[in-house]
Amino acid sequence: MRKIKVVFFAEILIPDFDGASRTIFQLLDRIDASRFDFLFVCGSGPDRINQFDCIKTRSISIPLNPKYKLAIPSLTADEIRVQLDQFKPDVVHIATPSLLGHFAMAYAKDRLLPVISIYHTHFPSYIAYYFNALPFLIKPLTDRLTTIQNRFYDACKKVYVPSLSLAEELVATGMSAGNIKIWQRGIDTTLFSPDKKDPQYLKNLTNNALPTILFASRLVWEKNLVTLIAVYNTLRTEGFRCNWVIAGDGTAMKDCMRQMPGAIFVGKMDHDALSVLYASASVFIFPSISETFGNVVLESMASGLVPIIADGGGSKDIVVNGVNGFKCEPDNANEYADKIRILLQDETLRKEMATNAVSHSKAFDWEQLAKVYFDDLHELATSVTENLEI
Repeated sequence: MRKIKVVFFAEILIPDFDGASRTIFQLLDRIDASRFDFLFVCGSGPDRINQFDCIKTRSISIPLNPKYKLAIPSLTADEIRVQLDQFKPDVVHIATPSLLGHFAMAYAKDRLLPVISIYHTHFPSYIAYYFNALPFLIKPLTDRLTTIQNRFYDACKKVYVPSLSLAEELVATGMSAGNIKIWQRGIDTTLFSPDKKDPQYLKNLTNNALPTILFASRLVWEKNLVTLIAVYNTLRTEGFRCNWVIAGDGTAMKDCMRQMPGAIFVGKMDHDALSVLYASASVFIFPSISETFGNVVLESMASGLVPIIADGGGSKDIVVNGVNGFKCEPDNANEYADKIRILLQDETLRKEMATNAVSHSKAFDWEQLAKVYFDDLHELATSVTENLEI
């Protein structure tokens, strides 16, 4: 049987770079080479991914976040098109509606190829954070970005969205519901597990045996770090005795360190180290409302850590309030602080909710999600072949 050929466009194809990359590589590491042939196009990545070739375009760093690079396909567009035509793809996967994504979409339209995408990043929610000093621009920029984004995703045959609430929000902004498919995220329950708990590791890190509040994510303002800092200051002002550990790095790290002087900043950690930290901490806090899913919330739950999160964004669909975690008004620092106190002062409740969190996390299976994805690639490729024969 002829292999299905998929060309996969993504800005960054580096394992464990961020939540989107981790999702992507859960799929790429499960490619059945007897059924599929992949070609990758990216701005940052290796020359080969597993056994498949990777074309790298020129790219530039993003001023607001130099860690991220934006691919500029126009500089080598003709060369890329020649390589794509030689590959003869059946399906186009586009990770992001970026310059590279729009180049890929134009190529797919010109060659009458079906497009599949995963909704990784809720870009319109970022506008309010990066233009807070120019509030009069927030609405027009958000509206414009939403229009561009909706037009892009409406041109896809399938768009994977990780939560029902996010899907409803996108449809409410004008995105077509016809090609949206709810496709959550998985969790490796052998990596993230209560079995990784190591009280001595935490004691060595904090130099005490106090309960530990953990935040793990990129340190960028769209993660609602203003509220995180406010919660820290609320508990610190009242003299509530606990540790704060912040895992991750980013452009806001220096500001966070200055405004949270008693917190322990451990920087970016690999998953093996992070899994021990999750399992050993007492409470997980995550006030972000810009998530499409919230991988870190699921990771904490699988590790037996009770999450206290914002009642907003894709993360809220993971947590059943009062059962396996708590959901708070996104910007209400006092509510987060209240829930932290409740959990740290009631060990029986915390253990009960932790058990529920672990149980809930087991329903998120990467093997099943990958099967759905590859079956959909097969369906899209088959539909093109049938249409051509007609």
